[in-house]
Amino acid sequence: MEGGGVLLHLRLFCFALLGGGLLSTSLAQPSLLNSSTLEMFVDQLPHLPKIFAYDVVSGVPKSKSLEIGMFNKKWKFHRDLPPTPVYAYGVSEDTATVPGPTIEALHGIDTYVTWQNHLPQNHILPLDTTITTAIPANGKGIPTVVHLHGGIDEPASDGHLNSWFTAGFKEKGPTWAKETYHYHNQQHPGNLWYHDHAVGLTRTNVLAGLAGAYIIRHPELEAPLGLPSGDEFDRLLIVFDRSFRTDGSVYVNSTGDNPSIHPHWRAEYFGDAIIVNGKAWPRLTVRRRKYRFRILNASNTRFLRFFFTNGLGFTHVSSDSAYLNQPVVSNEFLLGPSEIADVVVDFSNSKNDVAILANDAPYPYPGGNPVNEANSKVMKFIIVNRPEVDTWKIPKKLMDYPGPDVSSALQTRYIAMYEYTSANGQPTHLYLNGKSFTSPVTETPKVGTPEVWYVINLTQDNHPLHIHLGLFVAMDQTELVNVDEFKNCMMRLNDAIKCQISKYARGKKIEVPAYEKGWKNVFKIRPGFVTKILVRFSYIHSNASYPFDATVEPGYLYHCHILEHEDNEMMRPLKLVN
Repeated sequence: MEGGGVLLHLRLFCFALLGGGLLSTSLAQPSLLNSSTLEMFVDQLPHLPKIFAYDVVSGVPKSKSLEIGMFNKKWKFHRDLPPTPVYAYGVSEDTATVPGPTIEALHGIDTYVTWQNHLPQNHILPLDTTITTAIPANGKGIPTVVHLHGGIDEPASDGHLNSWFTAGFKEKGPTWAKETYHYHNQQHPGNLWYHDHAVGLTRTNVLAGLAGAYIIRHPELEAPLGLPSGDEFDRLLIVFDRSFRTDGSVYVNSTGDNPSIHPHWRAEYFGDAIIVNGKAWPRLTVRRRKYRFRILNASNTRFLRFFFTNGLGFTHVSSDSAYLNQPVVSNEFLLGPSEIADVVVDFSNSKNDVAILANDAPYPYPGGNPVNEANSKVMKFIIVNRPEVDTWKIPKKLMDYPGPDVSSALQTRYIAMYEYTSANGQPTHLYLNGKSFTSPVTETPKVGTPEVWYVINLTQDNHPLHIHLGLFVAMDQTELVNVDEFKNCMMRLNDAIKCQISKYARGKKIEVPAYEKGWKNVFKIRPGFVTKILVRFSYIHSNASYPFDATVEPGYLYHCHILEHEDNEMMRPLKLVN
């Protein structure tokens, strides 16, 4: 395992060299706003603007080229809150939104996007250059790069953390390859999202507003399902948390957990205001019939456990980017950061005319603070009090994707999650497999073949694991016994076999929830558990090969999707081979 002391020495040296990190906001700032002073449910749930990622010529869909920019503007998160400085995606500054516009693609139709950086020289949020951070050579501009989360595309279009660029492409990261990204849209239909992924800046750029949804539709397969469709009945809910200052600006505690090491980096970000589609605790009037909600947890750190206060249930039809094989009913469900639940809610089952979508997940999850009045509410549904004929249905079968076949796996890997602390017990950095991101690649899957990964969480937090390009099924979760003894061995040897993992992975088993048993690109790794997943580096809907070379540079990534963690080393390179 790499020595944490050397890393900290280098970081402190860089901190001194750069004058203590770039804090772009003034030290004299307005005070933190008490979110409970904002009245809930006063703003309507916005319809997010759409950008169609294809043209239709003589009735035939054709590939399309898009230009989407990142703009510095102001956004109204609440009726009674002053406009908030944000970074927003859009085709122009006037039309840019938080979250960004929903990109709608068609299966089999290529899309080309030129992501354009129009951001100013200095950031609106505090930065910390003592963690590995994209820094332009001339010291000017805000590095950005866009990752299409859930996309199955070439490495050069994956949004590698070092493929960043500044305004006008004046400065570029070491793995930058081209201005226009190519999204093949050859994969199964489903829900994706795009967000910033610049090294050391993901947490701050996403907090500033750089996130949006991307949907791949396949009408021939999806229309026969009869699920709710159309703008009224098929709605995106992009949920995240923020805190604000009294002047409306986003509040970030700029004092680090270990300020003598990292002046501004903190291991978590939590805001008390729950934002849905860019509005704090919005409301939506619905009819007494079925609605489809594609719910994305776009929070940096917060887990969200959703339920209705009036007892309404959910029917899950998809998880992350892939349909389930059959619907699953639940009364509540947990989403980690970056996870997507695709559910149908039948409001005709409501016994009253109001339903509050609520959250009761502790923060940090699972052993943190209980929710309060502000962060326990998500949004309000006002249900029209008259019956309707509902033409939508929930089919007994959805998609027929193959299940995980362990017998075909060519490789078994052990992936360990570590957190390192200073003398005061506060975190300094986090590693996967005891290695920094810049250490040589150790995970080299073969294109087209599955692997079994045993993911070992030796920390106290739940970490949502995201694997670029790959799809995986969580198969079982086994508690570690005598975990401190095993952890001590792992901290010394960093080798699960030498530390006799089979001796310790024999505690209770937690069944994977039925609504998460399909193919996913993120899964929540329980603390003190070993989670077995089968990872597939091929399509799930067909035997076709990738229409691109997945083995070329800069390769792919896998990481914890708590943004504060991935920004501080909890990420590793993934290099595919033939």
